[in-house]
Amino acid sequence: MRAFNFSAGPAALPEEVLQQAADEMLDWHGCGMGVMEMSHRGREFSSIHERALLDLRELLAVPASHQILFLQGGGLGANAIVPMNLLGSRSSADFVLTGAWTQKSYHEAKKYCSAHIAASGKTNAGFTRMPAVSEWQLCDDPAYVHVCSNETIDGVEMFEFPDLGNVPLVVDASSHILSRPMDVAKCGALFAGAQKNIGIAGLTIVIVREDLLDRSLAICPSAFEWKTIAANNSMYNTPPTYAIYVAGLVFQWLKRQGGLTAIEARNIEKATLLYDFIDGSDFYSSKVERGSRSRMNVPFFLADESRNDDFLAGANARGLLQLKGHRSVGGMRASIYNAVPLDGVKALVEYMKEFEQRRA
Repeated sequence: MRAFNFSAGPAALPEEVLQQAADEMLDWHGCGMGVMEMSHRGREFSSIHERALLDLRELLAVPASHQILFLQGGGLGANAIVPMNLLGSRSSADFVLTGAWTQKSYHEAKKYCSAHIAASGKTNAGFTRMPAVSEWQLCDDPAYVHVCSNETIDGVEMFEFPDLGNVPLVVDASSHILSRPMDVAKCGALFAGAQKNIGIAGLTIVIVREDLLDRSLAICPSAFEWKTIAANNSMYNTPPTYAIYVAGLVFQWLKRQGGLTAIEARNIEKATLLYDFIDGSDFYSSKVERGSRSRMNVPFFLADESRNDDFLAGANARGLLQLKGHRSVGGMRASIYNAVPLDGVKALVEYMKEFEQRRA
């Protein structure tokens, strides 16, 4: 029996995807070899790669003005190469601090430019809110404005992307990409590590506006220069082939579910169920303001944190796994990505209810 996996990443995958990958492990579509054994330039993998690109463009309604790139790495690597690809001749960039990931982005950019904090969602309780755009104070002529539209650790989400006119908006959407429709046209660049809602670790997706591809710094390694990757259709070096294959299976699965509008409705139902229970309890609490609460990553806290280990042990015995909060904030965290079913959230709420009743 499979457990309900609430890990923040690498995270749960749809069972249909896992089964298809298992079925095709030794022989993909009768070609006599598995995907991990294929040349990235062969016709078999080329067909996998092109379909994945087309399906992702369709799912996110990516406009023709934007290129989709498949790169190696993860969130830290993607954050590190943004300034090297987008600073151009400018010397500053703006950051909206909303949690651990935008803090990392800010410190990475300080290596290459004057990084300016345009706004912060930090309160006495930690990062608990997404600052309204009206609060942002941009510096003069920034190269870009960086936001993390869903903070995995702190559980803060941005639900609408602002239109910043001539200033490119850079969005780290790693932990909620494909959870709902997104207005990619408003983004100069949007990136995401795959290991949360897309697939397995090792793949990073970058969606970048073509007119920004000439901004890379001379120090940017060619293997991570978006212009070079785009010119070579993500084949400049050997791409993470199996991770792209699994991502493509997830894209096909999402289309079978009805696309992002349908998956958003499902995610709203799951998040509402969990937050409503937390809000109705004196035993559990959420620190994030209601209008900024992530649908994907739900941090919560027990009123008596001396019972944390007992709570986790009971959850593990029930097959409710990976609920421990990030070490930097403590408490608990349920990551309820697309592949986590409603039944998993129902089982978690039922366990939380019983745990509270036993210790009241």
